[in-house]
Order: sequence, then C-alpha cells, then structure tokens
Amino acid sequence: MYSLAQPVTHILEIRKSRFLACVEPIADRPGAQARVAELRAEHPDATHVCWALLAGGHSAAVDDGEPSGTAGRPMLEVLRHQQLDGVLATVVRYYGGIKLGAGGLVRAYTDAVAQALLQAEKIEHIPSQTIVCELPYAHEGLARRLISEIGGELLTVQHGHSVQLKICLPVTAAAQLHEQLLSATRGELGWRRCS
Repeated sequence: MYSLAQPVTHILEIRKSRFLACVEPIADRPGAQARVAELRAEHPDATHVCWALLAGGHSAAVDDGEPSGTAGRPMLEVLRHQQLDGVLATVVRYYGGIKLGAGGLVRAYTDAVAQALLQAEKIEHIPSQTIVCELPYAHEGLARRLISEIGGELLTVQHGHSVQLKICLPVTAAAQLHEQLLSATRGELGWRRCS
C-alpha cells in the first residue's frame, strides 16, 4: 500500500464546468471532514465539494448533491485502483451551465482525481496503531526515549499508582517496543491495543 508525500492539485474543465481536484495524505475521517470544511469555506460559490477517503476503516465516498454514485464512489475506486491508503481525494465543482449526464459526471470526477494522482509522489504507507501501556515510574524515561526512537507519538500520559502512556506508533514497531519494555520492566507491563 502507498500514501502520498504531499498534496497535489489538478484543474479539469469540461463543457464550462471547472473541476478542482486535490489528492492529499489524510489519516482518518475527522481529518477528512475538517479538510472538506476548509474547502467549502475557500470556495463558497462552488456548486459541489465531493470527496472520497481511503483510510482503512475510515473510508468514505460523498457525492455532495451530485446524482448518487456519480462522484464520491468513482473517486474512491481511483484511489483503490492505485493501491492507496490514508489518502483523501476532493473535487470542488463550479457548474458551467451545461449538464454532463451521469456518465459524463463519472468520467469527469474519475479523470480529475486520476490526473492529480499522475503528478503525486507515492510513498510506502505504514499503518499506525494506538497502544496504551502501563509501567512503573522508574521506567517512564526509558519508555519515552524508546517511543521517540521508533517514530512513535506520545498522545497522553496519566500518573496514578503507575504511569499510563497512550501512544501512536507504526504497526511494524509495536512488537519491538513491547519486547523492549517487557524486558526492561521485568514483566511489570500492561499493554493493550486501542480499537
């Protein structure tokens, strides 16, 4: 699977309608919805802001007033065909006064996203997961250092009878971190995946 290194845009004009396509790395539905809200604010006169997100269990396809199945779903299929994950495709449409018909709309949205992807730099997509680990205070410093070394992100820290760390880390690094902390704490480690 692949993601994108940075956002890429492409403008397609068909029979006086303008289709402003953007493909960009976005990890989940809340991030996608926030980006779509930004686009609506940037383009208040646009007729439609259609989008598709391919991000594991967070995938979505939104037609935003276009006939059902003519925008979001075709855009999502382009992302699937390119073996992408963690990618949002948006198309802002300014209606030009000439109806394109269902087939014309499917082609327009598909082409707009496909043309943007031709310019995009693909990178290997490494999925991440969220873990909660609990360990004695004496090992908090070591845990923080190891999390940083493997490219993890410390989300929250709670201090109670022990230290509870909520972390987001690449799936490929989870087993290594678990093993290192289990060894360092001599088995005094709570470890669970968040759904």
